[in-house]
Amino acid sequence: MLYKIFMFVMIPALAIGWLLYWLRERKLDAEEAKNPHETTSETLKKSRTEVSTWAQQMADFKKPAGPSQREEQSD
Repeated sequence: MLYKIFMFVMIPALAIGWLLYWLRERKLDAEEAKNPHETTSETLKKSRTEVSTWAQQMADFKKPAGPSQREEQSD
């Protein structure tokens, strides 16, 4: 009996909660559509530049000669 009471209270509460969440998200989406803001901050631009520079350095990196190649070169 207690379970039925609990379910009769909680199921409508859950449905109301989801409805309010959906309405709030819809309102926020409408506000964002009206007021578009800059999507990239200065920090993000700087980080992307640093990562790009690092990736280019890694691409240009030449692997040092291993021990077997050094022995062949010295002979």
